[in-house]
Amino acid sequence: MISIADLKQVYRDGATTHAALRGVSVEVAAGEFLALLGPSGCGKTTLLRCIAGLTEPESGTIAIDGETVYSAAEHINVPARMRDIGMVFQSYAIWPHMTVAQNAAFPLRYRRPELGAGQVRERTAEVLRLVHLDALANRPAPALSGGQQQRLALARALISDPKVLLLDEPLSNLDARLREEMRFELRALTKRLGVTTILVTHEQAEALSLADVVAVMDDGRFMQISSPRDLYDRPRTEFVAGFVGRANLVPAEVIATAAGGSAQWVSVSTPYGVVECYTERPRAAGERATLAVQPEALAIVPAGGDLHGAVTGTVEGAAFIGDATELVVRVGDTVLVAKVATTDAPAAGAAVAVRIRAQTCTLLS
Repeated sequence: MISIADLKQVYRDGATTHAALRGVSVEVAAGEFLALLGPSGCGKTTLLRCIAGLTEPESGTIAIDGETVYSAAEHINVPARMRDIGMVFQSYAIWPHMTVAQNAAFPLRYRRPELGAGQVRERTAEVLRLVHLDALANRPAPALSGGQQQRLALARALISDPKVLLLDEPLSNLDARLREEMRFELRALTKRLGVTTILVTHEQAEALSLADVVAVMDDGRFMQISSPRDLYDRPRTEFVAGFVGRANLVPAEVIATAAGGSAQWVSVSTPYGVVECYTERPRAAGERATLAVQPEALAIVPAGGDLHGAVTGTVEGAAFIGDATELVVRVGDTVLVAKVATTDAPAAGAAVAVRIRAQTCTLLS
C-alpha cells in the first residue's frame, strides 16, 4: 500500500547541515497500522511530512497504492492535495470560527466541489456519528473538550475517505486517562474502517498498544521494525532495548547451545548466574555479548528463600505504579530495575536475591 525506498532528507542552515533521513525504506501493507517511534529529532515527523507531500525529500521514492507520488530520479512530486491522504496534526488545527459540522465538512467541500449540499450534510453526519460527535454538530468548535477536539480532527481527516491516515502525535495534548481511552477508540476505529495508518509518537505505550508494526527510529535511521511484542521481547540493539521498556543491559559470555540444540537458544554466563536466552543468529562458545533483561524478567526472592542460581542484593528504592511496583536493586556495584506484583514487593532496604528467568531475555545483535 505504501512503499518507501531509500528516502533521504537534509536540512541546511547556512554552512550547517543536518541529515534528518538517512536512506530509510519501509513497506506498509493495506489496512496496516505502523507506528514511527523514537526520540525528538530522530526524523519521524520529517518522514511523515514527506509521505504527506508537505516536505520534499532530497532523494528516494514514495509510492501510495501502487502510484509513485515522489521520485527524485523521475522528477515526480505529486502535490499534497492530490495524494488522497488524511492527516491529524499534534495541535488538531481546529478552526475556531466554525461549528463542529463545518469543521468536519470543510475538506469535503474543498476536495469534492461536485457534491451537492445534501450529500455533504449526509457524509458529515455519518463521519460525526463514527467519532461520537453527532450530538454536538452545531456546537462552536472552541467549546469542545480536548478529547472531543481530537475526535473532530480525526473526523475531518476521514471525511473524504482517504487511502492513508497520517497521525502526528495526536494524543500528546490529552491528559493521561483520556489518552489511554483514546488509544482504544483510535485502534478500533482504524481497524473498523480498514484504513492504512501511520502514527508518529515518542510514547512507547502508545506505539505498542496501537500499532500492528512499530519502526524504532534514531538519527534518521530505522533501528528495528517489528511487531510490538517482538520489539519488546527481542530488541536487537542497546538503543532499542533502552528506548522500548527499561531493559537492564547485562554483560554475558556464550557457554553453549541451549537444551534442544536450537541455534536460537543459547546458554550464557552472566554476573547473575547461567541463563538460557534467545539469539537472532548462531553464537560461538566464548563469544561475548550484551543481554537485554526487561524488569519483569528478573525474579526477586526474599533473602531467606531459594537462592539457587540467584545472587544477593539490597532494594534501594521502590516505586508504586498500581498493580505493579518497580524496584531498584543494588547487586554489588550494579543497579538493576525489576518489576514485581505490588502484593509481592519488598520494602526499600530489604535484602533480596535476584535471578534472571530462563528464556525471557535476548542477546543483542
